[in-house]
Amino acid sequence: MTESLPDIAAGLARIRARTAEAALRANRRPEDVTLVAVSKTHPAEAVLAALAAGQSVFGENRVQEAQAKFPGLRPAHPALRLHIIGGLQTNKARDAVRIADVIESLDRPRLAEALRDAMAKEGRRPDLLVQVNTGDEPQKAGVPNAEAEGFIRACREEWGLPVTGLMCIPPATEDPRPHFGRLAELAARHGLPVLSMGMSADFETAIAMGATHVRVGSAIFGTRG
Repeated sequence: MTESLPDIAAGLARIRARTAEAALRANRRPEDVTLVAVSKTHPAEAVLAALAAGQSVFGENRVQEAQAKFPGLRPAHPALRLHIIGGLQTNKARDAVRIADVIESLDRPRLAEALRDAMAKEGRRPDLLVQVNTGDEPQKAGVPNAEAEGFIRACREEWGLPVTGLMCIPPATEDPRPHFGRLAELAARHGLPVLSMGMSADFETAIAMGATHVRVGSAIFGTRG
């Protein structure tokens, strides 16, 4: 069953209010925090409902799914911004460059090279975020902490990539604050303005720690199996 507009509009209103309140508590301006509505597994009709409620920034895990939903929506919604937030295979780099405005999951040299080549072929340069595995979890994507500094430098200096910030997903069983703090310090050292950190369970904490982008899905769109 397709989600209804009132449900999605109400979910957006609740998350926007909580985002604004968290920003104000942190002595920040609410407009300095961007809500990325994670629409993965939800149909184009759900995205349309969110667009009708004033949402313009969306996140998708899979390039193939994003390709099925977003190109047809762009002509009528020129402000739409698409973030690829899931792990990206090198063979999908060109598709991602073609469709995305931001790719948040740059995490290894082979992908950096693939994105460089794809950008040259497509004539598009979406913003890139380096995903850092702040918990050094073996099952999780992201560049390890010990390699993050060198990888960020290589992405910008060796491969000439448009890296604008960092992204992380802290371990689910740990206090996220040290992870958010580590990411914020790393971004500051490299002069990177964008910090994508915080999801449904911890986005208010992330805002307090300096997040510029928070990624929220089920609280807006509901769950979908």
